[in-house]
Amino acid sequence: MTVHQPEPRGTPVPARLYPDSWERYSFKERLIHWLWLGGIAFAAAWSVSALDIEWAFFADAHEQAADLIERMWPPRWSYFPRIVQPLIETLHIATLGTMIAVLFALPVAFLAARNTTLNQGTWLIGRAMLVLSRSINTVIWGLLFVAIFGPGPVAGICAVAARSVGFIAKLVAEAIEEVDAGQIEAVEASGARTFQVYAVAILPQILPVLIGTTIYRWDINVRESSVLGFVGAGGIGLLLYASINQFAWSQAIVILIAILGIVILSEALSAYVRSRIV
Repeated sequence: MTVHQPEPRGTPVPARLYPDSWERYSFKERLIHWLWLGGIAFAAAWSVSALDIEWAFFADAHEQAADLIERMWPPRWSYFPRIVQPLIETLHIATLGTMIAVLFALPVAFLAARNTTLNQGTWLIGRAMLVLSRSINTVIWGLLFVAIFGPGPVAGICAVAARSVGFIAKLVAEAIEEVDAGQIEAVEASGARTFQVYAVAILPQILPVLIGTTIYRWDINVRESSVLGFVGAGGIGLLLYASINQFAWSQAIVILIAILGIVILSEALSAYVRSRIV
């Protein structure tokens, strides 16, 4: 009869085998990463080859840029008083266009939100309006409204509003879908009608998002309004387009500096207002 003697205390237990070095990703994960990078590189190479780029132009590009800067400097500051009124007009176009966009974006947002839309058909209509507004660039909207209203700031206001509706409505619709359903049920239980539910239970919850999105979109519209003059939709862009066509680069740099200043001020104001809201 064989008797198994117990192992004496202190006998070392075989250590668990670990890799010699720590690796963040496994071989499979690294392979996937390299495949993604390879796909991106292939897409970039395909796009460059399909564009038929004249690489010879890059040889003296630095010389052309230096020549352009030399012709721009010094700026013709005496031209500045002439651009003040168009610059103010650009701000008006951005502001009025954003205000009109908010008025149209609210009902579109309620149509595009799944918890407030009437049925599947109205939801599809709301989503289609979001896509239509955001898929067309502001300059293209400007061309369309110049053909309707003629050249001037009215076309620019409508272009800014048409582009902004989809942007504002999409973010507001997402906020509507995330509201507290308990507040809606409480207001409905009191016998409130649909419009009253929207005004009392939903609107207060999405108001910070609405205000923040509106300010942010206004900041974007200030920048986009500065080029609407290229298609005749009013604003400072008309003078910029004329200066470039006349090769008046000392005037063009004054306009660009003025636009940069307005954009910086609008960005600072937008950041300040949004920080106060949050």
